[in-house]
Amino acid sequence: MALIDPSTLQSIQAPAMHIPDGFLSAPVAGAGFVLTAAAVTVAVRRTNHTLGERSVPLMGVMAAFIFAAQMLNFPVAGGTSGHLLGATLAAILLGPWAAIIVMASVIGVQALMFQDGGLAALGANVFNMGVAAALLGYAVYTATSRLANGRLWLRQVGAFAAAWLTVQAAAALTSFELALSGTSPLNVVLPSMMGVHALIGIGEGLVTVAALAFVTATRRDLLPAEATVSEG
Repeated sequence: MALIDPSTLQSIQAPAMHIPDGFLSAPVAGAGFVLTAAAVTVAVRRTNHTLGERSVPLMGVMAAFIFAAQMLNFPVAGGTSGHLLGATLAAILLGPWAAIIVMASVIGVQALMFQDGGLAALGANVFNMGVAAALLGYAVYTATSRLANGRLWLRQVGAFAAAWLTVQAAAALTSFELALSGTSPLNVVLPSMMGVHALIGIGEGLVTVAALAFVTATRRDLLPAEATVSEG
């Protein structure tokens, strides 16, 4: 996700995915906390019923991997840098509900320890990059995997598309939240966000496909059932 210094943000009108404090109105920030709290509550309940003992260590490993990967930024354009989101990868390997818990934990630690995003905007940030991204990424990948009928290259295309779309969706949600808060007009912030994150999404897709290829080659048992059908 794009990381832009707040002072730069105000001058170039190209906001970061990690929304800082002071950029969301109280109603929008409050709605973010309500939606996130509801989603995390459902995720915890669903995970408690479906998560196996083998998956618990995998959640920890996935959280550590995403946290470390998000610390590595790459330049994009106009003084903007991007980093891996990881929600699609987590959703594919863990399922959407466990992925929401992982993403909420990672984004929360980033906000508390590294000031990546404001505490008042934490609910919105978790919803954009964790809840919505995990659910959308899982839905797109699952749909394409079923159509792939065991063909590896189609699953890889599906993983790339899912990862790219989650970045775009999170950028769009951020844009609408900033517009509703009066921070930036929608006709300014939306094209800026979508353009920058279209490039970041390509990197997200490539990393997701590469990570899944590695898992397929080394620990195929970690993949969901529909992804373990013999390739055709």
